[in-house]
Amino acid sequence: MVARRRKRAARASEEAIPSPPGYSAVPVKFSEKQQACHHLYVREHRVREGTKSAWPPKRTLFVLNVPPYCTEEGLSRLLSPCGHIQSLELQEKPVLAEGPEEPKSTFFHPKPVPGFRVAYVVFQKAGGVMAALALKGPLLVSTESHPVKTGVHKWISDYADSVLDPEALRVEVDTFMEAYDKKVAEEETKAKEEEGVPDEEGWVKVTRRGRRPVLPRTEAASLRVLEREKRKRARKELLNFYAWQHRETKMEHLAQLRKKFEEDKQRIELMRAQRKFRPY
Repeated sequence: MVARRRKRAARASEEAIPSPPGYSAVPVKFSEKQQACHHLYVREHRVREGTKSAWPPKRTLFVLNVPPYCTEEGLSRLLSPCGHIQSLELQEKPVLAEGPEEPKSTFFHPKPVPGFRVAYVVFQKAGGVMAALALKGPLLVSTESHPVKTGVHKWISDYADSVLDPEALRVEVDTFMEAYDKKVAEEETKAKEEEGVPDEEGWVKVTRRGRRPVLPRTEAASLRVLEREKRKRARKELLNFYAWQHRETKMEHLAQLRKKFEEDKQRIELMRAQRKFRPY
């Protein structure tokens, strides 16, 4: 009797959950043992009129409220009965870009913060979106044939994934640097070709590229510069460190001013005495 009441209450709670306007609710459970359902909200992905988007229309499903334990592989398995999935991408929030981002590196990009995410699912045919909107569920994320790791097993798996493969890292770095060098060479070639050539309106592009390239500083030169800066800093720190040094500096400055004043007076007197023109 208690089990029946719980099932009825769970079924009633599922039916009472309203869906956002324009979305269809698909109930999802982590496993068969879980009684409460989590809901995915799905709809056909649309953009405003006049907005470009690389997500194919009529074939893209937009999914909200994807739980943290649901990976791309797990979500693809849940939606695979609806039709062949061409691509699937999980993101932290909806994107307004014209299309999916470039594939991120597994070594140099931080892992996404765990939390609820959104998904863009591209089916090979438009019928896959209609079939996904008609799903009733509940769908199981973790099954006997496809279990989802939790607890200690998940921590061990995450730690194993965090250990990088040196050879794979070297290959990715070399590939990136080759593409970067090629891009820089193409930009330099294009800049040389456009240098001094007027455009359609007659304007000539002026670049700040120097004629003589700067030679790279050697280690010995760097050490000499650091030593010179160190000595200069030491002189500044020791200058006027004590109060009596500050007083003596002021007195020497005043004495130099008085001496210069007397020299100027004598020079003026000499100039007056050498004047030979006397009108009277």
